[in-house]
Amino acid sequence: MAPKKLRFQKDAKQLVLEYEGGEPLAIPFELLRVESPSAEVQGHGGERPPPVRGKQDVVVVRAEPVGHYAIRIIFNDGHDSGLFTWEFLQELGENLDERMAEYRARVADFEGR
Repeated sequence: MAPKKLRFQKDAKQLVLEYEGGEPLAIPFELLRVESPSAEVQGHGGERPPPVRGKQDVVVVRAEPVGHYAIRIIFNDGHDSGLFTWEFLQELGENLDERMAEYRARVADFEGR
């Protein structure tokens, strides 16, 4: 389901999604960047590449609508591939703590090798 409103808060470094009759969901720009649904981040053919690191200060430069189902987010580090569907954004927002913990664990595991 598409949110009724999107707000990119540069100072807070987060995207806020507002849904009809629901609580707003806030997603840090860092999580959007490191969980981008692009092949560069998610991998090709089932193999996941090393986790993206060092994106705590990444900022969204702009976002472009893609039909009625997604947006393309352009980050200040040049990353601009991957379509963020409404379903994917809602899942990130609803599972924020779990997704951040999983990401941090992947980084720690990679750096501990």
